[in-house]
Amino acid sequence: MNRYPLWKYVFIITVTVIGLLYALPNLFPSDPSLQITMEDKYKFTGKEREQIKTALSEAKISAKKIETVSDNKLMVRFNNTGDQFASVDSIKANLGKHYVTALTLAPTTPGWLKGINALPMYLGLDLRGGVHFLMEVDMKTAIDKSLERYSSELGSFLREKELRYLGVIRHKNNLTIKFKTEALRVSALKALDREYNTLLTFKEVPNEKGVALTVTLTEVNINNTKRFALQQNITTLRNRVNELGVSEPIIQQQGLERIVVELPGVQDPAAAKKLLGATATLEFRMVDENNDPYVAQSSGRVPVGSKLFFERNGNPILLKRKVMLTGDYITGAAAMFDQDQRPSVSITLDGKGANIFARETGKNVQKLMGVVFIEHKTDITKLPDGTISKKTKKTQEVINVARIQEQLSKRFQITGLDSPQESHNLALLLRAGALAAPVYIVEERTIGPSLGADNIQAGKYSVMIGFLLVLVFMAVHYRVFGLVANLALTLNLVLIVAILSMLQATLTLPGIAGIVLTVGMAVDANVLIYERIKEELRNGLTPQLAIQSGYEKAFSTIADANITTLIAAIVLYGMGTGPIKGFAITLAIGIVSSMFTAIMGTRAVINLIYGNRRIKKLHI
Repeated sequence: MNRYPLWKYVFIITVTVIGLLYALPNLFPSDPSLQITMEDKYKFTGKEREQIKTALSEAKISAKKIETVSDNKLMVRFNNTGDQFASVDSIKANLGKHYVTALTLAPTTPGWLKGINALPMYLGLDLRGGVHFLMEVDMKTAIDKSLERYSSELGSFLREKELRYLGVIRHKNNLTIKFKTEALRVSALKALDREYNTLLTFKEVPNEKGVALTVTLTEVNINNTKRFALQQNITTLRNRVNELGVSEPIIQQQGLERIVVELPGVQDPAAAKKLLGATATLEFRMVDENNDPYVAQSSGRVPVGSKLFFERNGNPILLKRKVMLTGDYITGAAAMFDQDQRPSVSITLDGKGANIFARETGKNVQKLMGVVFIEHKTDITKLPDGTISKKTKKTQEVINVARIQEQLSKRFQITGLDSPQESHNLALLLRAGALAAPVYIVEERTIGPSLGADNIQAGKYSVMIGFLLVLVFMAVHYRVFGLVANLALTLNLVLIVAILSMLQATLTLPGIAGIVLTVGMAVDANVLIYERIKEELRNGLTPQLAIQSGYEKAFSTIADANITTLIAAIVLYGMGTGPIKGFAITLAIGIVSSMFTAIMGTRAVINLIYGNRRIKKLHI
């Protein structure tokens, strides 16, 4: 009686070994480090290591290790955060302006653990330190971009319907479509209103001001544009942060126009700001080969239907106003080299974009096409009266001009990039998606790792004190059975840490609270079982029958209590945000692991000690 089959022991041992292996990386602390990355267009010359050593020697700081991470990245590890912070200015001064330095925490997990993908769990912003940004979306630019898109779209629609118009003129808050006759205006109004009745409002301009229609966005369209801009920016920022490799960031909406971004482990906000705020996309336009761009530049008169741009070398170039394709249709981008070993980006379009591009390039074979790189930058200045002035500057440059040799479709390459690093950055931005509207930072906080260390220490003490008190109580009150429960409780903690590490989840202070709560709940299951065993002994059952009856009869009570708590954890995770989710995750994992250790684990040990033996008394 009270014997487990061999497979159950093998299963428990396997789970225990796996848990120990995947919890082990958390015992290796991260090193305070300084990550040094080359800026675009520059390459390592080999002298950087000596410059870093000289800078550290002058500052009387000893580095733990200087290692090469990649072709354009170095990592300087330190023994403590004091040396880490003290080294920044000295290293920056010695290296010069073409290097980006970022404070970070570098893991020290041994290679053999990395080989089985055993990595430490991520620590949240409140534990590891990092940066917190509150970003506001420039909704005015989002609406302006929407009007710009409709300016091109309405012209194409009227041409398809064979309704001749003189032009579409963009104003500050609306568009004006001009016609030659009243009959054309009436016909166009009917067609446009039928197609865009929920999106745009069309109003006839008094005839004394010309035969024209005024086009404005409907209130519903404006609200949808703002909502789309916010959601698209959240998605894009999340993609960019993922490309950056930041562990478990928090990116969420705050209000109607703002986004909260928290990046654990990032201690220098400069590099993060550069990536997060970048608003880059591409436009593909045909080159105006019939007019001289130098004449247009000197005279200031640009031919109708064309627009003056500039190439990277400063030369002017005329491109058609009609945009063939925008970066909105790009689904994939990869940095690579073309057949002449020049940096390039391989572009992949979605189905709709591929159809548009195939149609447009098919009509323009053997003609020149230009690729325009567009970037929005927001300058924020504080005025004398204390108010904040925000100006969004749009920069456009032609990065590539090539003759279309054949019809292009879903995949193609763009060249004309200055360096492999630039092609990498452009591919990253295109792959992550363009921001629907520029964002600017209205609040920025850097949380130092010393605060995180204090929080980690407080969290450790809370878990250790609670854990030790429970161990002492169980050992004194239940003796041998109490020691078995303590063993199960230790394994429970190991499994929680292992599962969090395997999921690469983020541990926060609320998460630690969830673990502390789980410690109490885990031992509660054993208390129920042991009290039931004692009750069965008092009722006259033999020790073997008392053990069997205690586990079987207590199981339903334990299951009911844990399932109801698990439901609460699931609701918290589904409806909560940020820290609440962290608490819910650790609580749910703790419930599952405690069910395993408190019931199956302790039963296995008790069976090994008392099973299939003649015993007169239980030490409980």
